[in-house]
Amino acid sequence: MQGVIKAYDPSNGEGIVISDTDLSEYDLASDALEGSIFRMVRQGQRVVFVLDAAGRATALRLGSEADMGTPGE
Repeated sequence: MQGVIKAYDPSNGEGIVISDTDLSEYDLASDALEGSIFRMVRQGQRVVFVLDAAGRATALRLGSEADMGTPGE
């Protein structure tokens, strides 16, 4: 899935990401940044993510233009 970080608190790792497709909000999983190039994320940052079994956003990564469906593909 693709989306945008709505909020992120680096002190406790809690945050919310909004899905591009349906504007649903998902809490970040506690391990969302593990194995990622991110040490932290910022509000408004575009990310690609998957949902874990509990419906939380995890496995955050940067998306390429092709992933994001942006102009210039």
